[in-house]
Amino acid sequence: MVVVAVLLIGLIAGGGGATSSQTSATNASQTAHHGAGRASARAGHAKVFAASGLPRSTVTGVGTGKPGSATVPVLMYHVINPPPSGAPFPGLYVPSDEFAAQMQALKAAGWHAVTMDQLEAYWTRGVPLGPGKPIVLTFDNGYTSQYENALPILKSLGWVGDENIQLTGLPPSQGGLTDAQVRGLIAAGWELDTQGISHADLITLDAAQLEYQVATARHLLQKRYDVPVNWFCYPSGHYDATVVAAVKAAGFVGSTTVIPGWASPSEDPYRLPRLRVLGGTSPSALLGQIASAESSGPPPASYGGAGTA
Repeated sequence: MVVVAVLLIGLIAGGGGATSSQTSATNASQTAHHGAGRASARAGHAKVFAASGLPRSTVTGVGTGKPGSATVPVLMYHVINPPPSGAPFPGLYVPSDEFAAQMQALKAAGWHAVTMDQLEAYWTRGVPLGPGKPIVLTFDNGYTSQYENALPILKSLGWVGDENIQLTGLPPSQGGLTDAQVRGLIAAGWELDTQGISHADLITLDAAQLEYQVATARHLLQKRYDVPVNWFCYPSGHYDATVVAAVKAAGFVGSTTVIPGWASPSEDPYRLPRLRVLGGTSPSALLGQIASAESSGPPPASYGGAGTA
């Protein structure tokens, strides 16, 4: 296991991996789809990556020219292991056998995993998401169990996940992703997005600190892994107008919250809802959780409450 501090130093120097932590948040966000803004941001990103020769996003399909309108659930996972004795947030631990059963249930119910970039391409350019019902599987913080346990389970189904990595802060005893593991996820087709540098409470920061947590994190990850890192995930789910503005200024095309609901192209892409999956959730309970959240309202304009993400 690479030491967290060494990973950050390596990233700043042009090397290094990424790690993470667990924290708090639930409920938030208002809406208004900014299709034109997102299309403009996407075009800008395309120019940047085309000019630099960097790999594109996880999107491989061709747009139909007719933007998609389907709403899509986005699930939120953390540790894919049983909780150790004394774990501060035991609900964030989903044992691998439990996770595997949930994935099998999703497949049997007609779902298939897509990434956030693929979802955005569908909403803005009509890039097909494939047959069946699309769902996004996000993994927060950067736990090594996401590579060791979630990756092979998803791979067996031909599915991929979306890694919301933070660059520092994961206690060594809980295990953070190594550089090689991050690269392994990317090689397997996973998307790399971020929760920032250190899982800081963004609504409490000044302008310079906020830029460091948001824009610098994206730059370091892009430089190290040669991937777009187009989506931001609010640490603990906390955000307000200032935080959203910083995320937009950093070039992200959108961001996710911890507010229950289904993501929709009619919502503000910088306040998309997600569904937290807790340990002990049976396959049938997960299907029920997804179904019941479809009718949830949009997230509020800001959120600073308790929760975990």
